Amino acid sequence: MNETNTSETITKITMGKREIILVGTAHVSRESVDEVERVITEEMPGRVCVEIDKTRYRAIADGQNWSNLNIYQVLRERKGFLLLVNLVLSSFQRRIGINLGVKPGEEMLKAIEVARERGIAFSFVDREVHITLRRAWAKSGFWNKNKLLAAMIGSIFTGEKISEDDLEKLKKKGALQDMMEELARFLPSVKEVLIDERDRYLATKIFNTEEDKVVAVVGAGHIDGILSWLKRLEAGEVDPGLSEIEKVPQRSRISKFLPWMIPLVVVGIITAGFLKSGWQFTLSMIWMWILVNGSLSALGALAALAHPITVVVSFVAAPITSMNPTIGVGLVAGLIEAVVRKPRVKDFETLQDDILSFKGFIRNRLTHILLVFFFSTIGSAIGTFIGIPYLSSLIL
Repeated sequence: MNETNTSETITKITMGKREIILVGTAHVSRESVDEVERVITEEMPGRVCVEIDKTRYRAIADGQNWSNLNIYQVLRERKGFLLLVNLVLSSFQRRIGINLGVKPGEEMLKAIEVARERGIAFSFVDREVHITLRRAWAKSGFWNKNKLLAAMIGSIFTGEKISEDDLEKLKKKGALQDMMEELARFLPSVKEVLIDERDRYLATKIFNTEEDKVVAVVGAGHIDGILSWLKRLEAGEVDPGLSEIEKVPQRSRISKFLPWMIPLVVVGIITAGFLKSGWQFTLSMIWMWILVNGSLSALGALAALAHPITVVVSFVAAPITSMNPTIGVGLVAGLIEAVVRKPRVKDFETLQDDILSFKGFIRNRLTHILLVFFFSTIGSAIGTFIGIPYLSSLIL
């Protein structure tokens, strides 16, 4: 395999009679949009590959039809956190894009538009985003999950802006490499799924195309990884199949059992208290469990500016749901908030603009429900990890 860098963002690869042209973009850069159109027009490949999946393409091209979203169903199916993460990621890209006058994913849409106009075949070569997010979560340990949550919460509050010059600097390989190394140190498991696995996925999809000339439009941060995997694929060092990284890892028996450990531990501690000091002491322990767990969950709901009824329900439900792994206080609090503050038509219509700020997240009843779900869950989790050691200390 031979490779030639014709510019900082374009790499031409030859594999025998095949030619693959990688166009590295900044995703929300006007220059990237123009460059994509120019390269495809000049090269006239047999196929254009774009770093996007079908689901995201439909959302970007047609506009997300939020009016069809059933928030009750989302919460019942335990997809509240996944939806919140998607909205936060969308918020981050939109904030940058608005600042630069470019819609997120516009260069991908341009690549497809140009391909259609010129009768060129095109392919979606990225992994479905929900699979990527679920794999990232499944592969993260307890502390990495906390880091991920902290980063997500922080991104909602940030008002940081980025200039066109700063964005273009990110397309340079040296700066990108520094970013990847920093990400690897901060969240190794997430870096593996978001970057390493997707490098392999993108490279394999591109490699498996049959056309002699292919233009692949990908994020600049993936270029080095794609090149590495293409070399290995050409040399036959790796299987050109993707089934291994196209599914969410199955939970181990231990991970399935762990949620039941909390009620078992709490019951064990309270039983030990009864055997040691009798009913009066046991009742005081139960009350302390309710007070600690319920108060912190209610505090979380209050931090999300939940309705007073939701705050009270969070206090009552948290100690109970903590003892039942099949239902979480976030589900209960979110559903109650959805009942007392039912999303209006305008909440669906203004969602894309409201997610640009924390104020908008609170104002929009749809995202407000998700925040109540999230913060009440976090509060209950903190209450559990405080409550168990505290109860243990009472019987020592």
